[in-house]
Amino acid sequence: MRILLINPPLTQLNTPYPGICSLAGFLRKEGHEVVMYDAGIALFHGIYNEPMLKQVFDIAEKQLTVKSSNFVRKIIAQKQIYLRKIDEIILFLTGKNDVLAHRICNTGYLPQSYRELPEEEVDWAFGKLGTTEMAKYYATLFLEDIGDVVQLVFPHLGLNRYGEHLCLRLPELDPLIEAVNNSHPLLDNLLNSLVRDQIQSFSPEIVGISIPFPGTLFGAMQCSNAIRAVDSKIKIVWGGGYVSTELRDLSDNRILNYADYIVLDDGESAFPSIIRHLSDWTFESVPYHCFYSNDKHELTYSEGKIADYRSFKSLSEPDYRSLDLTQYINTIELLNPMNRLWSDGRWIKLTLARGCYWGKCAFCDTSLPYINNYEPKEASQLVDEIEYLIAQTGQRGFHFTDEAAPPKLLREIADELIRRGVVISWWTNVRFEKAYTYELCEILAASGCIAIAGGLEVASDHLLKKMSKGVQVEQAAESCKNFTDVGIMVHAYLMYAFPGETIQDVVNSLETVRRFYEAGYIQSSFWHRYAMTMHSPSGMNPSVYGAKHLECPKGKFANNEIAFTDHQEIDWETLGIGLYKANYNYMHGLCLDWPMQKWFMNKVPKPNITLTI
Repeated sequence: MRILLINPPLTQLNTPYPGICSLAGFLRKEGHEVVMYDAGIALFHGIYNEPMLKQVFDIAEKQLTVKSSNFVRKIIAQKQIYLRKIDEIILFLTGKNDVLAHRICNTGYLPQSYRELPEEEVDWAFGKLGTTEMAKYYATLFLEDIGDVVQLVFPHLGLNRYGEHLCLRLPELDPLIEAVNNSHPLLDNLLNSLVRDQIQSFSPEIVGISIPFPGTLFGAMQCSNAIRAVDSKIKIVWGGGYVSTELRDLSDNRILNYADYIVLDDGESAFPSIIRHLSDWTFESVPYHCFYSNDKHELTYSEGKIADYRSFKSLSEPDYRSLDLTQYINTIELLNPMNRLWSDGRWIKLTLARGCYWGKCAFCDTSLPYINNYEPKEASQLVDEIEYLIAQTGQRGFHFTDEAAPPKLLREIADELIRRGVVISWWTNVRFEKAYTYELCEILAASGCIAIAGGLEVASDHLLKKMSKGVQVEQAAESCKNFTDVGIMVHAYLMYAFPGETIQDVVNSLETVRRFYEAGYIQSSFWHRYAMTMHSPSGMNPSVYGAKHLECPKGKFANNEIAFTDHQEIDWETLGIGLYKANYNYMHGLCLDWPMQKWFMNKVPKPNITLTI
């Protein structure tokens, strides 16, 4: 069959999101004709150019009111400068005019952004000679300033997400349908024309749309509308992380207006069964792990046949053909070192193992197949895939996207890369466990590992035990030290507001993080607020964690996050602000000697931990 796979707006601007690439590799090996299309990067280029932005600025200027932001007014007042330089900046960020970096770093070349940090902080991040990186930072601020004007006209459109705020908690479809139906005609026409061109040039029989995040659902619905408008006979398949997590209890028939099949879990298992179902409408041909329309045109779910399941080891390598990698832009939005890896660089994404080898954390959706069904590939197979992708794309940067890369497999891959003399740079997520000895970290660094990210989470032994994290703080400190000592950058994921966590726990956790920074064990970190989900151990058995679900009617569309109480009256919003401020300064090596109380607006106790590192 002719199959078109689409990444809808918006995921990342610097590299293709990998779901459709993995599926394309599989489907091409199955004998299908497959074309991929990243509607997100196409939409970005469709907007961020001089002719389109002139229309956007003109509309925005007419929409200004007395309540409009002074910053937006200032940008619009300088619109000729922004319009004149946008095309040059896009060329620079796509790597087609690198020498422009020297002019950008001259503060008179671009308008000064209200987002711009003090000069000493920029010098801290890039040094005096990091001209290209510094220029990317200033060019990103330039885009973000324009983005403020774009959002005045297209309120749901950001640089890296589209309508995300509408989809974070969406038990019912009505608000999203209304927003899609009332989107701005200029934006609608642009996206429709982009998708229409793909449909008309390729004439697919099936279109698969990957929806990995909430910020891609709005764009997916618009893409579906555009496809239906061109040819209603084309079958549309939805899948991806958001679908597999949020839509497992889907019951709203209206979703069939946008998709004929909604795939839960692995597309490689579902797609062959869908193709068979399209050619043989019998009971024997039910699709695998899919919602679809039954003979009464009602939404129904099929578990499918276990024979349709494709093991992870049996899958072929991803395939990036038909994606133009030169269209992607490198940005530096934040000076957080790990964030720079996310947004700067053409990282080819590769998964080492399906699922998580630990799979016990209380906050994680461990009951879902993509977490609890652990299947690793062999190291030799993975290095074969790396060499194949280098030859296909010309890129030597890899991001291993596993929930937590297994240390034994990482060592085997590192040994194989070194044995074959394959030179790459790579980074991944890990668990800070005792397996990461100095010797192992040294081998990983020699194979090209430049950074790792891991969950320090609540940074408190008694809470880590409560959430079944399987690591202790001192053990995590030893792992972080070993990574740092061999030159691998360490980023720590942090969490607050876990059920039963007290203000004393928060202060102790922050003190632990402060000591990690002071010792030089981590270089980057970020605090996230805990959210209870229905597929996590804490969501399925809240009483075990001292929590209780709050009564909330079940929706017909997305159901995952659960309202709960742990019977504490704690102002988590205010505490979160303090954690963010402290973290930002610690990351810059500042204020490490400040008392904890200085970070928080409300009175907090002093730390009382005994940890020594």
